[in-house]
Amino acid sequence: MVTVSKKNKPSFARHQSDRFKCLSSSWRKPKGIDNRVRRRFKGTAAMPKIGYRNAKKTRHMMPSGHKAFLVHNEKDVDLLLMHRTTFAAEIAHGVSSRKRIEIVKKARALGVKVTNANAKVTTEV
Repeated sequence: MVTVSKKNKPSFARHQSDRFKCLSSSWRKPKGIDNRVRRRFKGTAAMPKIGYRNAKKTRHMMPSGHKAFLVHNEKDVDLLLMHRTTFAAEIAHGVSSRKRIEIVKKARALGVKVTNANAKVTTEV
């Protein structure tokens, strides 16, 4: 198993989105001719670039060393039988609690890791 090491990347907020209410913070590339962020002046916000990318071997990996595979029903768990070491099942958001119990039961029988096995299953006391 590969040790998962991720780079620390800054949060890329849109230039001057903190100053104006009408600008959302979602990233937009600055295109003005005098823009200091576009010209990469010292002390200005960082722009997204290829150097912030993670290593190809560990790009979509979780800290456990698995990659997430979205599961909607218990038949999808069968697909992970051959790839138990590489992928982990992640139950989709819209799956009901009854179906979740069936999916977790099937995954346990096949030895597949489920990342969110306890979601919507536990009851409050």
